[in-house]
Amino acid sequence: MDHSEPTDEGDERRAEGSKTRPPHGTPETSADPHDSADSHDSADSHDSADPHSNARDRSSPAVDLEDVVLEAESDTQGLFDDLLSGEPIFENKEVLRPSYTPHELPHRTDQINQMATILVSALRGETPSNILIYGKTGTGKTASAKFVSQELESTSQKYDVPCEVEYINCEVTDTQYRVLAQLANKFIEKNERVIADRLDTYRELHSNALEDPNVLDRTEFSTAEAVASRIAELEADAEDMEEVPMTGWPTDRVYSTFFDAVDYHERVVVIMLDEIDKLVEKSGDDTLYNLSRMNSELTNSRISIMGISNDLKFTDFLDPRVKSSLGEEEIVFPPYDANQLRDILQHRADISFKPDALTDDVIPLCAAFAAQEHGDARRALDLLRTAGELAERSQAETVSEEHVRQAQDKIELDRVVEVVRTLPTQSKIVLFAVILLEKNGVHNINTGEVFNIYKRLCEEIDADVLTQRRVTDLISELDMLGIVNAVVVSKGRYGRTKEMGLSVPVEETEAVLLSDSRLGDIENAQPFVQARFDN
Repeated sequence: MDHSEPTDEGDERRAEGSKTRPPHGTPETSADPHDSADSHDSADSHDSADPHSNARDRSSPAVDLEDVVLEAESDTQGLFDDLLSGEPIFENKEVLRPSYTPHELPHRTDQINQMATILVSALRGETPSNILIYGKTGTGKTASAKFVSQELESTSQKYDVPCEVEYINCEVTDTQYRVLAQLANKFIEKNERVIADRLDTYRELHSNALEDPNVLDRTEFSTAEAVASRIAELEADAEDMEEVPMTGWPTDRVYSTFFDAVDYHERVVVIMLDEIDKLVEKSGDDTLYNLSRMNSELTNSRISIMGISNDLKFTDFLDPRVKSSLGEEEIVFPPYDANQLRDILQHRADISFKPDALTDDVIPLCAAFAAQEHGDARRALDLLRTAGELAERSQAETVSEEHVRQAQDKIELDRVVEVVRTLPTQSKIVLFAVILLEKNGVHNINTGEVFNIYKRLCEEIDADVLTQRRVTDLISELDMLGIVNAVVVSKGRYGRTKEMGLSVPVEETEAVLLSDSRLGDIENAQPFVQARFDN
């Protein structure tokens, strides 16, 4: 027998195998005959186990590409593998966000009951009194109002009473046009659903009535033609429902469209205007005037307004007629104290974190920090969530006091960045002048020094130069925002001046200012300003 042929075949197989050598880390076919036999056995058993699979070509190396890929994947650490390897600390992080409406609101029972007592008349088909809710940021106003609204809508469905609540955030939707357009479109969408449901019912009724007219005996219709007529009316109504664009229409037309949409069928509507003072500040009281007068003209529906505000004095700027109709009922939300904040945090932490994820001092410390901020529960929840995120990123097993302190620093810096980023251009230039003075070692900076640098900066970047009196007002505004700390100092017979210093980190604040495209050339002005100090 000639043995050269099998040898050549083996050489060919080895050569072929070398061309398709598996990636590094994947075991190759062993040269050991026992190993080879084992691999053939396993291959045979694999093939026989799956009768539908294609038989493997015996001339190819015994390497399953799927196994190679899986094995290669298991050996390679991806970008997120390390981050996912630690045990998660959170059970449900969304519970700690401001948008979450809890099923229970500790220490707000009195205010919730007040709202419910006023709004219960909606369930009787009557018009509830308008409500104004006051309180500082983070005192539970919006959460409580949303909680009561959800209860109102669910109870109305239970008793089959047409009652709806619409929420508008006036910090985002801050003009009369936008408020009316958003409300109109919401009611148009609801009306279209009502029409679609009625059409389905009437079309089925019409079809049955054609076969058996007796099915109309217990309905409002006497003939199949009357049903068909009603179907035609509804189809015409559906065609007339035109969505309001977010710009472009006259305000009168938007108001008329909203009026028709809300009055399409019988219902009591509660319009919740969150941050209502922002709407008045931006657009005056026309929107509130129109909404508060609608009930005298509506035929089918009734409207009640629930306004939520951080500013207890915003009604001072309202027309007396609007003020009297809008503020029929007032509810005040006092700030939380440290113990109340602790209860709120514990209640949310039980849902949001895994068991034993927090050390004992975390919740008291978050509550203490937030109590310093006028009892702001939102701040306390942000602090707890951020502390948890920092612990999770560092792959710690528990959230500790150190994570809370890091979170406090991070939130404070984020707040500064956001406030500085949204400042008007002139305020940014004034702030940059203060930064330049402080960076050049000027202590107890006075208004005159700021104004001199401010003027030079304006000239260099071709911006309008305001009067020194207006610059002083801008400094006062920066002081109110906590960006600078300004105090009035008496200079005796030379009068009084403001002396100030920065209350925020210099480098971070400067970086935010320079990121504004309108202030892009301000860096080029710095050498000219520097010359002033050198002189």
